[in-house]
Amino acid sequence: MVVPLRNTIRDYAWGSETALPELLGVAPDGKPQAEMWMGAHESAPSVLPNGDTLYDVVSDDPAAVLGEETAERFEGRFPFLAKLLAAGQPLSIQAHPSREQAIDGYERDEAAGIPRDAADRNYKDAWPKPEILIALGPFDALVGFRPLDRTVALLEALAPAGFGELTDRLRDGKLREAFTEFMSADRDTIRPLVGALGEAVAQYVGDAFELERETLSKLCADFPDDPGVLAALLLNRVRLERFDAVYLPAGNVHAYLHGLGFEVMANSDNVLRGGLTRKHIDVPELVSVVDFEPLADPVLTADAAGGYETGCEYFAIHRLDLNGDERTVEGVGPRIICCVAGSIDAAGKDSVVTLSAGQSAFAAGPEGPCILRGSGTAFVVSAR
Repeated sequence: MVVPLRNTIRDYAWGSETALPELLGVAPDGKPQAEMWMGAHESAPSVLPNGDTLYDVVSDDPAAVLGEETAERFEGRFPFLAKLLAAGQPLSIQAHPSREQAIDGYERDEAAGIPRDAADRNYKDAWPKPEILIALGPFDALVGFRPLDRTVALLEALAPAGFGELTDRLRDGKLREAFTEFMSADRDTIRPLVGALGEAVAQYVGDAFELERETLSKLCADFPDDPGVLAALLLNRVRLERFDAVYLPAGNVHAYLHGLGFEVMANSDNVLRGGLTRKHIDVPELVSVVDFEPLADPVLTADAAGGYETGCEYFAIHRLDLNGDERTVEGVGPRIICCVAGSIDAAGKDSVVTLSAGQSAFAAGPEGPCILRGSGTAFVVSAR
């Protein structure tokens, strides 16, 4: 059967107060609404019509829900987690571990006796968190390390006081050293550097680096003693338009800044933070998972069939734009269907679920093909 999902909205402080309510067509409640989780992660699983959580039914009989092949491949774990993400303020500078790093880190945290819900625990589970973010409107982000020649050009244009040594290091290709030093510095050391950067941005009169200057100006004002501001100097600043995407494999340093998006990741909540946050930061652990290879072009677009090709082994994602027609959704293993505009009917063997914007449905692995019809846009996430 295809069944509707009731999903949890997480109220993280960086969340927008209006973006998710506007998508859902409900009145804002004055509180930040950051993420709506769709899936079977133990922290906030979706709820089925009978009141069971998707996490519980997967745990009770993985093969019946995921399909035998998917259950075997992913050790009985639901392979992906989907979210609607609404950033009203910048998220932390962060990266996510590979599978091997997650297993190692999780075992270390378990052996140390750190409670799984502790604020200072690095690894909530033993799984990686590669992810894709697809913009549902203009979406701003910092994604991957900018090629070093571009960062040197930015620093030379702004010429902030006290940044000569950094510029020289980047000319010499010493990105790891520069990033590690920034992330490890105390706030008393960082404060005058952020002040000098903010002053340089305010005084710059050229036409280049418009997005970078916009972001650095805001970060310098909002985070005057945070090393993440200096890390932002090293990252690609991108503005995604509707349905543009960024894919973030293990080790990619990033920070979402503002906007509404549809996000899919491996079924994990492992986040290693380095700045722009008052949450737990572990710089040595962050640096140990970071990929320091510069990323020249971080923006990803859909192919002609609406697919976003990432090469990720944990999920596949397609966007379906319907205009009164219907499409067959084959899928492999379990599927989550999320409507983001208009109205979509999702039909299985013996059930039909009508979805409006912000609503989602679930089809179990053994369900077979589903039919989508209506007028609107939906994302279909499946196991790869």
